[in-house]
Amino acid sequence: MNTKTESDRLLGAADIRRLADQIGIHPTKRLGQNFVIDPGTVRRIVRLARVESGQTVLEVGPGLGSLTLGLLEAGCLVTADEIDPVLARQLPQTVRERMPESLERLTVIHRDALTLTPQLAGDAGTATDLVMVANLPYNVATPIILTLLARFANLSRFLVMVQKEVADRLTATPGSKVYGAPSLKLAWYGHAAQAGRIGRHVFWPAPNVDSALVSFTRDKDGRGRGDEGTRTEVFSLIDAAFGQRRKTLHAALKGLANAETFQAAGIDPARRGETMTIEEFVALEQARREVTE
Repeated sequence: MNTKTESDRLLGAADIRRLADQIGIHPTKRLGQNFVIDPGTVRRIVRLARVESGQTVLEVGPGLGSLTLGLLEAGCLVTADEIDPVLARQLPQTVRERMPESLERLTVIHRDALTLTPQLAGDAGTATDLVMVANLPYNVATPIILTLLARFANLSRFLVMVQKEVADRLTATPGSKVYGAPSLKLAWYGHAAQAGRIGRHVFWPAPNVDSALVSFTRDKDGRGRGDEGTRTEVFSLIDAAFGQRRKTLHAALKGLANAETFQAAGIDPARRGETMTIEEFVALEQARREVTE
């Protein structure tokens, strides 16, 4: 019988430290582990994620289960992907102890999120509408986001907590000092915006960097950008354009786009990559194909 009240179903600071000590876990910088110890912050994230009962949610890096419990409390069907084998084994036990009636709505996958595919993700791979809500490992947040968006066509939106510097890059607009390849690649899939700051005191251990929430919604029609082959080529142009930021497009894309390509796309080759929108990179790729055919 579950005797937990609403106020203590989630994990607080003392719970987190006790659990970590119990299973011999010491947060590591290598895995980007910083555990959320404030139930209020967890409920805030769940609220901002706009998830409802019955929603299929993918959580990457659940750690000791702070956010997992918050999502289950909201009635979500949670697929939690955890790279640490000890944490992956403990998570169902934690849910069983604090929210046993929710255990059947939890699926735990033990693997590196960068190797996750729809075939390996169970309900998360087959759901019509998948939402990702996660406190992402800060050292690999951007690769995880872009990899999962590429593989999971059903991933319609997400709310993730990342390092503030990463949030700034992901949501930057053309002309910004931090606008770059991550900004453009995320824009290929849809629209991203910052959804709030997270204080350092809600983590254990407290990180040396500020954190922020990034909200994202996928464009349903892709705005006519093209197929997977087009995406690969556009991303190659983006990578080349930002290989050396101060170079003009003419210099950075030498061998990839000639004068005729720039003219066909209506883009001045004297511009730099940080002034370009995703639509302009798509236009450049389309022009490059037409010129070389």
